[in-house]
Amino acid sequence: MLFNSLQFAIFFPVAALVYFIIPKKTRCLWLLLASYVFYMSASPKYVVFLLFSTLVTFAGALLVERAEPKKKKLYMWLTFLCSLGVLGFLKYFDFLLGNVNTVLGMAGIGPVNKPFSIGLPVGISFYTFQSLGYMVDVCRGDTKAERNILNYALFVSFFPVILSGPIERSGNLLRQIRELPEKALWNYGRVAGGLTLLLFGLFQKMVIADRIAILANQVFDNYHMYGTFGLIVGAIAYTIQIYCDFASYSMMAFGVAKVLDFGIIENFQTPYFSRSMREFWRRWHISLSSWFRDYLYIPLGGSRCGKWRRYFNLMVTFLASGLWHGASWSFVVWGGLHGLYQIIGYELRGVKDRINEQLHTKTDCLSYKLGQVLVTFCLTAFAWIFFRANSLGDAFGYIRRMFTKPDLWCLFNGELYNLGLDRVEMNVLFGSLLVLLLADLVRYFKKQQLDAFLAEQNLWFRWGVLLALIAAVAIFGIYGPGYDAQQFIYFQF
Repeated sequence: MLFNSLQFAIFFPVAALVYFIIPKKTRCLWLLLASYVFYMSASPKYVVFLLFSTLVTFAGALLVERAEPKKKKLYMWLTFLCSLGVLGFLKYFDFLLGNVNTVLGMAGIGPVNKPFSIGLPVGISFYTFQSLGYMVDVCRGDTKAERNILNYALFVSFFPVILSGPIERSGNLLRQIRELPEKALWNYGRVAGGLTLLLFGLFQKMVIADRIAILANQVFDNYHMYGTFGLIVGAIAYTIQIYCDFASYSMMAFGVAKVLDFGIIENFQTPYFSRSMREFWRRWHISLSSWFRDYLYIPLGGSRCGKWRRYFNLMVTFLASGLWHGASWSFVVWGGLHGLYQIIGYELRGVKDRINEQLHTKTDCLSYKLGQVLVTFCLTAFAWIFFRANSLGDAFGYIRRMFTKPDLWCLFNGELYNLGLDRVEMNVLFGSLLVLLLADLVRYFKKQQLDAFLAEQNLWFRWGVLLALIAAVAIFGIYGPGYDAQQFIYFQF
């Protein structure tokens, strides 16, 4: 069930209405049932893995909390082994088998056949990391082990976040679940604000992300047909697509949770306005990057060690992040490239300062800051090529053509309108991107979500924006073949 589907348009109002009117003591049970219905709508058979992860980490946390200090980490690692073992087998078995068969083929040995196929349960990477983060928090003493199985099951399966995050922390979401019986739920301003975010998320997804995806798919799937201009446009298109696709889901999740009076992590804070790669990772997929920081990078030693050990910690963290995204060498290279960006940034920091001093560069002026944003954007877009390409070979082929097949004359002969979108569709895309830019500028400078900004404006302006968004989604939204909702990119992870 997708946020942009007819199913959800029926499911959510019913779930929210019942939630508002039932007795306080039954709220948790109702949300738990709604969350499992939501999850099972994708594929009922995969619920067994969700139940397994829930029960294992619930029991593991209780054991860790009650254990002697010497046994706490033993129980935690056993729980990790069970949860990560299931995730690793389901997500990476085919990848490992493929690499084994490649090595065997090089040695002249026949391939090992795959004995069976299970498929990858949707959301498993997200709810596994969420439950394991809870385990670490309990082991560290940052939170108490939950003794109410219903509360904990809702924490793991809460439907706004289970499929594509954000990856919640026990100190935030589990605390709010424990407080459910005391909450006074109905508040017009809060509900209206949540629905506003849901609407703008739909605009980002259906009007921008799904439209620009047509262009990005055309170029990446047929990259051998294009030269420098088309391939640069394709890379920029995917850079915008993945942001609008994932940020829209996170915004809709935030809005849905807000309607239900839950505050969840903001996953994106205008990442393409970042002035460095370090800043980019503080603004992009915040819940995942902070998870790796707190539960991998810092335990490895973080920055509290020598330079080369810090670089090692950075590279391990980013390689793990790449592998988390998918069982492919393309994702590993993407993660490694971002790790390399971080290391180069540290190494060049002194050189950059000396050059700026010699050239008397004004580092606090707008032009310098815009230059930093542009460089960061270009580096990010280049890395996304590995993320999007169908294989590692395709990624290198794409980059090779981009630098060896110059055709910038296409700027003047209408080639832009031959990349999967005609002139009308391209103009709609440009207009919607302008709206997104204005919204992100408001977010960047005002430090507010769209709903908070609109709440401060005059009534005529607020309703004008909302009606314009509704009209844009209804008229210009991409509804997929047969008016089926388009899947979100991060569902595959």
